[in-house]
Amino acid sequence: MNSRTTRAAAARRTATVVAAFAGVLSLAACGAVDAIGGDSGAASPKKGDDITVGLLLPDRDTARFEKFDYPIIKKEVASLTHNKGKVIYANAEASVAKQSRQFQEMVSEKVDVVLVDALDAKAIASDVQKAKDAGIPVIAYDRLAQGPIDAYVSHDNELVGQVQARAILEALGTKAATSKIVMMNGDPADPNTAKFKEGALGELEGKVDIAQQYDTAKWSPAVAKANMKKAIQSIGLDNIAAVYSANDGMAGAVIEALKEAGAKNIPPVTGQDANLDAVQRVVSGEQYMTVYKSFLDEATSAAQMAVDKVQGRDIAFDALTRDKVDSPTEKNIPTMLVPVVALTRDNIKDTVIADNVYTVQQICTAAYAADCAAIGLK
Repeated sequence: MNSRTTRAAAARRTATVVAAFAGVLSLAACGAVDAIGGDSGAASPKKGDDITVGLLLPDRDTARFEKFDYPIIKKEVASLTHNKGKVIYANAEASVAKQSRQFQEMVSEKVDVVLVDALDAKAIASDVQKAKDAGIPVIAYDRLAQGPIDAYVSHDNELVGQVQARAILEALGTKAATSKIVMMNGDPADPNTAKFKEGALGELEGKVDIAQQYDTAKWSPAVAKANMKKAIQSIGLDNIAAVYSANDGMAGAVIEALKEAGAKNIPPVTGQDANLDAVQRVVSGEQYMTVYKSFLDEATSAAQMAVDKVQGRDIAFDALTRDKVDSPTEKNIPTMLVPVVALTRDNIKDTVIADNVYTVQQICTAAYAADCAAIGLK
């Protein structure tokens, strides 16, 4: 297990201990208040287990949302509420207008709390305000939404960009200073994109030649592929030493474009999200790395935050949100930032397999059997 994985595992264990300890404190606080017959206030639940959590996710192109985030949140809400709580789920399918309609429908249905992964952080602000006016707390999930949100749970997004950039520098080694790279950034409407880019540029500027940069509307693999074709024409296939791709969907499209242009050896390409096909590309050597962000930790924490917020367990809620971030509209937003890990061929066992995200059988299909055997995946 490498040092990054060790730190991530330790952080997960620490978060579990803190959450458990916070639960004990919450119960103790309730008992103490009840014992003296005073007003229960923030220490006593505002509502019992019969709660409704609205979950708004942005798209279906990112495999993790349907495969991991929604099922984990649904399961955790049920577990925390003795199977009395429920999750109403909607996916915007990459449409800002559709997400707004879905948000307004949840407000109309009077859900108890909304978890939203905003397609457009600025555009969603008016919907967040409507929820606030209706007395419904809103927790920004994975991406920091604007408007009067109550909390935010995500990963350290600047660190994501740093980890990706460091992987490129490691791959290029002593040739970095004379190497031309392409940056395939994410959707500019997604506030995480700016953080990924900031982290990456902080590592890359002055150390490599950034020959071309592109923003990618709605994180579209088709847009990324078209832009990669432009980069190949502009720079020349043989002159591209590496590609910074902000996520796995775009990484796959970048690699397709390189292959179609005739690349015999794919230059190092980064990614993010640890999609199954991306992990397989890492195994085969087509993709240099991906950033693994524990879906389990993020989704579980979001569910805990939502339930604690509705039930008024302020001590437990505060224990989960020990960080603070600012958005363009709000300051000192209570936040949880989950650690990230650079996933390479060397640590697949210690990351996605150890966390039961994928099995060896799922990764090592017939097409990847020989590559799996070469790195000891059996």
